[in-house]
Amino acid sequence: MTIRPLLPAALLLLLVASATASQAQTGPERRRRHYDGQARPYYRGPFRFTLGGGVGYYNGDLTSSLGDQFLGPSLSAGLLYQLHPHWQVGGEVSYLKLGAKDYLPERGLAFEGKNGLGIAFVRWEPFHDEGAYATPHASAAIIKPYLKVGGGFALYSPKSFRGTTRPSGNFSPAYLAPERNDYPALALVLPVGVGFTVRLTSQFSASLEGSYSLTTTDQLDDISTFKPTGADQGRSASALKDNYGQLELKLEYAPWAR
Repeated sequence: MTIRPLLPAALLLLLVASATASQAQTGPERRRRHYDGQARPYYRGPFRFTLGGGVGYYNGDLTSSLGDQFLGPSLSAGLLYQLHPHWQVGGEVSYLKLGAKDYLPERGLAFEGKNGLGIAFVRWEPFHDEGAYATPHASAAIIKPYLKVGGGFALYSPKSFRGTTRPSGNFSPAYLAPERNDYPALALVLPVGVGFTVRLTSQFSASLEGSYSLTTTDQLDDISTFKPTGADQGRSASALKDNYGQLELKLEYAPWAR
């Protein structure tokens, strides 16, 4: 699967990080102070690099049951930036492999798909953290829950087949003709998530995050109401969109944190 549409996002992350590195040479004492609603000063930043890994979950025409899933890896890398003591913005690129078998035995369909994701998001931390202020009155919070919402795109490339098990060295299915001839195809996504961050040191944190993404496509699984050339009908009677979830453990690193 080509990943060319993901390259601009990755390049942007690197350029922003390089710019921040040069700015960091001035030291925190020269950074501009901002003030919250109680006139308490805080600094924006620093940037945090994130690296995560976990599993992906499919919810679409074939199934919504965990028992029908061919669970695949979810890998991500991104950047976070502190705008306000309660608000962060970020961007992320991910690789996600999805798969599942049909919950209807009489249809006997299944699929596996590789997906490249690129999103921008905002993250809100509802609880107070003294460590976010320029003049803290107490120690920084150790555990911080958060909510996340964003938008972006998915570059998806599925393969559907008839069967009830995941393709492997012992099972190579006869794949069905693709519903469209332009895979990998592009769809918009709207992720929402919840998680919590554990502060390990001033530079390192770890987060556990679960997210669910709505999409604009019904072909994340190559199974929809679309009628391929020569077919009498589509593979599914449902016109509902396909969605997916991700559960990841992430490491956050702020090289310029003080």
